[in-house]
Amino acid sequence: MFIRSVKIPSSSGQIHEYVRIVASVREGGTVKQKVIANLGRRDTLEELLPQLNRFLKGNEKSFCDEQGSIEMIDASTWGPMMTVRWIVQELRLVELMNDCARIAESKKGRRSLRTSGDDWQSRIVALISNRLINPTSEHGLAAWLESDYVCDRSGRRYVPEWKQSNRVKVDFKQLQRWYRSLDRLIALKDELEVGLYYQLRDLFSLEPDLVLFDITSTYFEGNGPPSAKHGYSRDGKPRQVQVIVGVVMVAGWPIAHYVWEGNVRDSTTVPEVISDLKQRFKFKRIVFVGDRGMVSQSNLELLQADESTGFLVGMNRRRNSEAEELIDRIDDSKWIDCPGGINTREKAHPPRTRVQEVLCAREGVRVFVVDSDERRDYEQRMRLQSMSRVLKALQKVQVRVETGKLKSPEKIGAAVERVLQKNHGHRYYDWKLQDGQLSFYEHPVNLAREKKYEGKYIIQTDQQDITAGAAVQYYKELNEVERGFRSLKDPIAMRPICHRADKRVQAHIFIAALAFLVERFMERKLKQAGVQLSVRDALDALKTIRFVRFTVNGKHKSGLTPGSPRARQTLKALGITSGQPANPQNADQTIV
Repeated sequence: MFIRSVKIPSSSGQIHEYVRIVASVREGGTVKQKVIANLGRRDTLEELLPQLNRFLKGNEKSFCDEQGSIEMIDASTWGPMMTVRWIVQELRLVELMNDCARIAESKKGRRSLRTSGDDWQSRIVALISNRLINPTSEHGLAAWLESDYVCDRSGRRYVPEWKQSNRVKVDFKQLQRWYRSLDRLIALKDELEVGLYYQLRDLFSLEPDLVLFDITSTYFEGNGPPSAKHGYSRDGKPRQVQVIVGVVMVAGWPIAHYVWEGNVRDSTTVPEVISDLKQRFKFKRIVFVGDRGMVSQSNLELLQADESTGFLVGMNRRRNSEAEELIDRIDDSKWIDCPGGINTREKAHPPRTRVQEVLCAREGVRVFVVDSDERRDYEQRMRLQSMSRVLKALQKVQVRVETGKLKSPEKIGAAVERVLQKNHGHRYYDWKLQDGQLSFYEHPVNLAREKKYEGKYIIQTDQQDITAGAAVQYYKELNEVERGFRSLKDPIAMRPICHRADKRVQAHIFIAALAFLVERFMERKLKQAGVQLSVRDALDALKTIRFVRFTVNGKHKSGLTPGSPRARQTLKALGITSGQPANPQNADQTIV
C-alpha cells in the first residue's frame, strides 16, 4: 500500500488536494490500483496530524481535551439545497433573472428592481428549494432555515429572526425581504419564462410541435385575494374561493403558466393562451392539444382560421348529438390496436386500447373514436356505485310513500327529483306515480346510452397527416400535464397560499411552477442515468449529505459528509462532483 493525492476543483474554482491510501492488486493478469481509503483534504490532515499521532499512540485524553483543538460548530442538511442550486445553475436561472432585470430597468429608465446589497435572486433560489424540499409558507420558512444550510451566492447563511411577544413569531422586517423578492420576480415573469424556454431548447434540443395545455384550480382558506372567486372546484372544495391555474407544456417541459380569476370557464382561456404563445415564444406553428373542457365552436374556428395553428382536442360525449352519431358509426372490423405502456404490458391480461377513424360531417375535421378496457372498467365501476346509491335513496322515498309520510304528489315528485339530482340519477332511473304508488325502474334510453359510452372517448383534429395511433398517443400526453398538477399540489404543495394580494399570489404560484421545472429536470436526469428513484426519494436520500463546520486550533474548517449510497448514486446521475458552498470572507457571516 502507498499514499497518493488527487487534485479536484471545487464549485468556486478553488483546487483542493485529497489524500488517499492506494493498493496494487492483480486482476485478470494485470496490475491495477485500488483505493483503500479516502483520508480527506490535505490541508485538514496537516492540522490534525500531531493530534492523530498522539491518538494512535494511545494518548486519547490529550487528543480530546487539548485546549482549542477541535470544536464542532454546525452540521446542517445540505444535499437537497446543493442539488437544487446545481440545477438552477444549469438552467442559468440567476443569470436570466439578472438579464431580465437589467432590461426592465433600462425600459423604465431607473433602477426600480434592484436594492443595493440585497441579493434577491439568491432568495428566489431559496424559495424554489423550499417548495421542493420542505414546502411551507414564508412564515414557516424560518424553521427550515434552522435545519438546512441555506445561503446566498457569497456563502452567507440565511438565519431566522424570531420574535417572542407576538402571534407571528418571525420578525416582520425579515418577512418583508422575502415578500419584496417575490415582487421583483413576478415583474419579470413574461421575459423569464421565455428565457428559460430557450435554455431548455438548447440543453435538450427541443423541437416544439405539439403544445399541451390544461388547467386546474387552487383554493384559499378565508377570503383570499380579489381574484379569488367561487367556481368549479377541481379540489372538491366548492365552498372555498379559488383561482384558476393553467400550464403549457412542450415535449414534457412546463414552459409557461397563467393565473385567472376563480370563475373563469375553461374554454375562454384558449384564445388568450394561443395569442400569448405566438407573441412571446414566436412559435411558427402550434398544434394545440387540450381536453374536452377546452372545446367550443369559437375556439375550433379560431384555430382553423389560422394556417399557423391546428388542434387535437377531445369532444364532449354527453349532451352532444354529434358524439352519439359518431359512436353509432363504429365498425367493429376496423379497430386498430394501440401499443400499451410499460405498466400495461407487465399485467397478466393486458388491457386493450383500440382506435378507429369515423367519418365526420364537418369539413377539414377528422374524428377518432378510442375504446379503452381500462377506462371501461373504471366507468362501469363508477356507474354501478352511483346506481347503488341512487337506488337506496329511491327505496327510502318509496318507504315514506308506503307508510303515508309522503302523500302529496307534488312533495313526492320533489323528493324523487332531489334524489335523481345526486349521483347523476337521471342517467340511470326513471319513475312514475300511479294510484298513490311510487315505482321506479332503469331508464330505457339514458342507461342504454351510458353503457354505450363506457370505455369510449372521442378525439377530433384538423391535422390531415396524423395517424390514428399517433392521435391517441399525443392525446395521452395530456396526462403529463395532469401529472404536473399533481406535483404542484402534492409534493411541491402550491398550497397553503397565505397571501392576500393578487401579485403575491401570482408570485407564489410562479415559485411553485419554477420548482416543478426543477423537479422535471431532476426527473429527466435520473431517468437518463437509469436510476430507479423518484425525485421525492432522491431528495430524501440527499438529506444525508450535511455541511459540517468546525474549528481546528481556532482555525475555521468545513466539509461535506459523503451521504448514503442512494445519495451518492443521485449525485452521480446528475453529474455533481463538488458542491460545497462558497466560503464568505467572515466564516460566521450570516444574513436575515
